[in-house]
Amino acid sequence: MSFDIPQEIEDYLSVLDDFIETEIKPIEQRDDNIRFFDHRRENSRTDWDNQGLPTKEWEDLLGEMRRAADAAGHFRYALPKEFGGQDGTNLGMARIREHLAHKGLGLHNDLQNENSIVGNLVQPLMLRDFGTEQQKQEYIPAMLKGEMRWCFGLTEEEHGSDATWMDTTAKPEKRDGVDGWLINGNKMWTTGLHVATHVMTFARHSGKDGDARGIGCFIVPVDAEGFEVGEYMWTFNMPTDHPKCSYTNVWIPADAILGDLDNGLSAAQHFVHENRIRQAASSLGAAQYCIDEAVKYAQTRKPFGKPLAVNQAIQFPLVELHTEAAMLRQLIYKTASQMDEMAKVDVAKYLSAQVSMCNYRANRLCCDAADRAMQVHGGIGYSRHKPFEHIYRHHRRYRITEGAEEIQMRKIGGHMFKFIK
Repeated sequence: MSFDIPQEIEDYLSVLDDFIETEIKPIEQRDDNIRFFDHRRENSRTDWDNQGLPTKEWEDLLGEMRRAADAAGHFRYALPKEFGGQDGTNLGMARIREHLAHKGLGLHNDLQNENSIVGNLVQPLMLRDFGTEQQKQEYIPAMLKGEMRWCFGLTEEEHGSDATWMDTTAKPEKRDGVDGWLINGNKMWTTGLHVATHVMTFARHSGKDGDARGIGCFIVPVDAEGFEVGEYMWTFNMPTDHPKCSYTNVWIPADAILGDLDNGLSAAQHFVHENRIRQAASSLGAAQYCIDEAVKYAQTRKPFGKPLAVNQAIQFPLVELHTEAAMLRQLIYKTASQMDEMAKVDVAKYLSAQVSMCNYRANRLCCDAADRAMQVHGGIGYSRHKPFEHIYRHHRRYRITEGAEEIQMRKIGGHMFKFIK
């Protein structure tokens, strides 16, 4: 069976390229904005004296990029037309994400902050599928305008990959005649909390540790009494927007719940497959960028009077990476295309293992390709005058977040050995 990307998607890539050249590159080159992408990038992006948070100038620049992309009709590509999008497909998003990452580091696509001219907008779709009519009317327009921002509160300091074990609890409590919930506990890696208005807080209200049921998704305002932001965790790639937070007798009204009270983890899983396939495509594109740059350098660098490229010790590692990229590309495209033909419940049932294969292998490939590019480029590759160290540090995170590769391999094994029915 042959498989080709629809021509309309390939044509759209040219539209995006033209937009980058005419609208985004001038912003990137204006004043000294290039400092956010050259060897000064980490210092320019990071306010070291303010908990390592992103600098205002860096976030203002990203905001300008998003507004330009939204005005041009690109930012909401993946959203339904009812939200101003283009009804973008999973295959379309995979191809676009790969293409943009393959262009290298730039304002058009900086995944350290999950920012791109084509946005990966999770919350509006979650609200569409899980929210009440009142929540949809009140929250979705505010989200699309940037007036409301949610972050994700699932992981805890004592509990990582297994979300069915958690210390955070919610208990019914009525205040001033209004039914509500009293929340106590902690979360960490609540990315984006420094600019968030609300935290999607997953808390157990019934059942026992290990049960998937009995966990609700509670929408907690960041200005609620008893909610506190703690230490920002400094990471391999800076700046950080990943703090701990705590809940001490935080009260919210009973209607501040997203989805089924007993099955809140469904909201957490709602977008995981789309996220993973898009992340895999981004890692593939960044990996191919590293491979291509290493090949070009090996053809022009001439130590000992001959190009590096004539040495099989240089050729063969790059051949292996290039071959794996070619195989992964077909698996990612095919899996994304199949996802477009199924309901989400069927994707979870029939394609979950394939999505995990794409994700963990692509993330690992990107790290391997960035490492090899550094090696081929020698000292200059290790320096921040080339982007390979930045690509490695960023994509190394993906081997842990969005489901550690061991968790994804366990899922694949569960399907292989029929542990998962």
